[in-house]
Amino acid sequence: MSRRSRAGGTDAGADSIYCNRLVNMLVNNVLKRGKKSLAYGTPHNAVRDVGRVTGNNPLSVPRGAIRRLTPDVMVKARRMSGSTYQVPAGMHSARGKALAIRWPLWAARKRPGRSMASNLSLELMDAARGDGNAVRRKEEVRGLAEANRALANPRLSPGRVTL
Repeated sequence: MSRRSRAGGTDAGADSIYCNRLVNMLVNNVLKRGKKSLAYGTPHNAVRDVGRVTGNNPLSVPRGAIRRLTPDVMVKARRMSGSTYQVPAGMHSARGKALAIRWPLWAARKRPGRSMASNLSLELMDAARGDGNAVRRKEEVRGLAEANRALANPRLSPGRVTL
């Protein structure tokens, strides 16, 4: 039996500058080798750049991006009669939000040139508009789930699978 109460572990508190949990979750995902003081700079500069470019509330764009990137279905590898299939399954909201925060960071690291903060701000603005590599990744997962829709067994999946 699992000893964890949920997938996310402990709750991420609010950020000290923007007083927002989303920015703090971005900081925690940028974090490498335990250097949190260095990890604060990237999301803070990215959110500041988003506010400067858009001219409105700097937190509205990342919120919209995360809302647009949150997946509702995932695929799980399941062995059936000697073969491994990608079976679509429902997704809990905490897991979906964790993926929606991780994907723009992954896409920003893949972008060439510029600093990580500017790449992250561009990726968040692209995701809020509905394009960019993070949105493409979400659509790939959804397309894979749609292609393997016949394998979905509502009795075996943890949540409802509605494609």
